[in-house]
Amino acid sequence: MPKFFYKAVKFDGESVEGEIEAADEAAVIRQLQGEGLIPIETRTTKSLRSKLGRVRRRRLSQKEIGILTRELATLLEAGMTLDRSLQILVDLTAEEHLVRVLSDLQERVRGGATFSSALEGQDGQFARLYINMVRAGEASGALDQVLNRLADYLERVAELRQTVISALVYPSILLFVAGLSVIMLLVFVVPQFTVLFDDMGAALPVPTQIVVAAGDLFRNYWWAMLCVVALIAVILERWMQNPQVRERVDHRVLDLPLFGDLIWKMETARLCHTLSTLLKNGLPLLNALNLAKEVVSNRKIFGLLNEAGDDLKHGRGLAGPLVRLQALPDLALQMIRVGEESGSLDAMLAKVASIYDRETRTSVQSMLTLLEPALIVGLGVVVAGIIISILMAILGANDLVF
Repeated sequence: MPKFFYKAVKFDGESVEGEIEAADEAAVIRQLQGEGLIPIETRTTKSLRSKLGRVRRRRLSQKEIGILTRELATLLEAGMTLDRSLQILVDLTAEEHLVRVLSDLQERVRGGATFSSALEGQDGQFARLYINMVRAGEASGALDQVLNRLADYLERVAELRQTVISALVYPSILLFVAGLSVIMLLVFVVPQFTVLFDDMGAALPVPTQIVVAAGDLFRNYWWAMLCVVALIAVILERWMQNPQVRERVDHRVLDLPLFGDLIWKMETARLCHTLSTLLKNGLPLLNALNLAKEVVSNRKIFGLLNEAGDDLKHGRGLAGPLVRLQALPDLALQMIRVGEESGSLDAMLAKVASIYDRETRTSVQSMLTLLEPALIVGLGVVVAGIIISILMAILGANDLVF
């Protein structure tokens, strides 16, 4: 018989975990209940080979999770049971990796596991935030409503991310074309003049020597330059994995003009969207804050939210500590204070999120308005510098001739 890993709770609140042999998950649950335990999680114990195979599995994208969440919420609202809803999604899905996840979820649910426990057993496919929101929906008996809110939340987050990514496509292409143009000038055009300069036998001006040396470097040692770039990328990645270094970098990023302001607005919109959704699903404020702060990527803001959470544990509320720490922009802080005092914090957080969604889009457009001309001017300056350095050498040689 297969082995199952389990987590359970005794009646006195003590948690226990271990492994047990059983025919299926339903048998595990029955055996644990017979021993006076309350099952929390059960899953099969994987062998090393199966774990290695699991690493190669294709992960669900955020878009796929959002679509599945919306479809599942629609089916539950129509009166379908969870088991039947999952079966319909399995029948309608053509992608193999989606079918595998949905089938496993259905098998666990049929075995007696809760939907949140089944999600937790999917090897990290679903975020902790997602699982806890589903668990709150199960506790309140409104899983369909919670899934609808989850789908709305995932769509808003995806829309915000897509806005930023789409806005950066054109500058990225422009920067790539600019770099490629300069490299082609140095590799294919400058060497044609180098032969002419050698025939003249005149000493080249310093700017011309620099351009010629750059051309030789790209033409003869391009492989070494690629290795250096790759090495620098690896070093930077390892460096940024150090928590102290990451925190210092994130602290300085927030002080940058334009870009720092954009980061503040993006993180505020993401945090308020998440916190509002969690509160609407009935989670206590402290638990909601502890989950919501996980979506914040900037370590400085994350640290400030940690401090605010510590104050919240001691009954100091949310707005006061956030204002004291200046963890969010001023407008967001004032609106959160008003929401907390009026007892409508979840609705006010949703308004803050909408405001900073719009502010993020405006900031991105402002940055692009400045970035695109700067890239064009920068390319023009570099190309002009190469041409002028060549002309300086030619004119200097002509002066020697006359």
